[in-house]
Amino acid sequence: MKRLIEYFVKHPIFGNSLLALIMVFGLFALINTKVTFFPDIPAKFILITASYPGASPEEIEEGITLKIEDAIKGITGVDRTTSTSSENFGSISVELEDGADANVILQDVQSAVNSISSFPIGLDKLNVYKQEPREFVISLAVNGELSLKELKTYGRRIERDLLAKQGISKLKLSGFPEEEIEVSFREDDLRAYNLRFDEVANSISRANVKITGGKIKGLREEYLIRADNKKYYAEELKNHVIKTTADGTVLRLKDVADVIEKWAEDPNRSFYNGQQSIIIELQKTNNEDLLDITSTVKEYMAEFNAKHDDVRLDVIRDGSATIRDRMYILEFNGMIGAILIILLLGLSLNPRLSFWVALSIPVSFLGMFVLGQMYGLTLNVMSLLAMILVIGILVDDGIVIGENIYTHYERGESPIKAAVNGTIEVLPSVFTGVSTTIVIFLIFFFLQGGLGDRARDLAFVVATTLLISLVETVLILPA
Repeated sequence: MKRLIEYFVKHPIFGNSLLALIMVFGLFALINTKVTFFPDIPAKFILITASYPGASPEEIEEGITLKIEDAIKGITGVDRTTSTSSENFGSISVELEDGADANVILQDVQSAVNSISSFPIGLDKLNVYKQEPREFVISLAVNGELSLKELKTYGRRIERDLLAKQGISKLKLSGFPEEEIEVSFREDDLRAYNLRFDEVANSISRANVKITGGKIKGLREEYLIRADNKKYYAEELKNHVIKTTADGTVLRLKDVADVIEKWAEDPNRSFYNGQQSIIIELQKTNNEDLLDITSTVKEYMAEFNAKHDDVRLDVIRDGSATIRDRMYILEFNGMIGAILIILLLGLSLNPRLSFWVALSIPVSFLGMFVLGQMYGLTLNVMSLLAMILVIGILVDDGIVIGENIYTHYERGESPIKAAVNGTIEVLPSVFTGVSTTIVIFLIFFFLQGGLGDRARDLAFVVATTLLISLVETVLILPA
């Protein structure tokens, strides 16, 4: 180790080149590092959904879910499966083991499901897909002196506009109940046409269906028979034919009932500043950037509010605020730390030495970002917390080595000899101190579950930053 330090001290070009490489590649790595709220967590669930119109929960379970569960048993990387069977619909959730490759297992599950040949005839196409982790970004309120229906119309329009923006793929609306079609029968008209309530209700129920009728196989083609007569709007349902009389008169639903669209009787509503509102919540996937989404949304908000007087878009909760606050704390602490080092060491030792000790703060972080690109690091609450924690101990080894080099220099040793001897003398204690801290934080890599997934970024940042700081202090600082 002494020869390596002596080589760097006698040939400072190597130390300066290493410093330049760390700073240049570190800046590129920092620019390309995504911002998220929590560390990216790989997909851990594969979902299988099946639609079987007209089937009971028992039929769904016996004909679909149990067969799929049996087919995927024994697939490597599958931890457990959970299924739900309900009327017309069934779903199976496949939980993966820690460290399993979701893409590989997805192909295995698809192959296993496709190998089943005994599904019911009326089964719609099965959907097998990987459940991507989603993360909250920002929530907005669409509010104004408008009716709930008008606000919902604006909300749908905003939804289409935002989903058309690059980098935004997940968005959902809330704050309004489900829409229903209410059929109110007029008793006098029912009597006039000699109709009973249950007779008309059964007529609507029998006709308003969406069901599969089986298949017809020909010599060259196969036909799928489906009845799709489901009505979704009141105007469509008004013209439903109840019956045709002997004289050819066609009796429609609107002749005996009032058909209107209304909101479900759900007391839950959303209000913003005392006004009824629609809530828009944006989420992100692992491939999207938190700050990019919030910036795009706020630009759209400014344009939208400038164009509309009767309705406004306001931010309810901004997930990037916490990240920006921690970034500010990190920048502030780094600047204060560097200034104090330069002032105190400059006054007590040497101004030039104090500058090189203070330089270890940005150099260590930039070097960490270079390694972080290979690790898949993101700027999130955990990695920023780690940087805030480690910033206070980054310069400890630099101060110790720098002060010892200066002490040897004051004793009359030549600059090269003072740099080498001063570094070697305290290197064991510096290395032990840094190694102890790194080992303690490396324990987080062995934690399991959600805590382990989130704490690994903290351990990585502390360990790599201290490691880069040690390299900078031992090889670059003495040179």
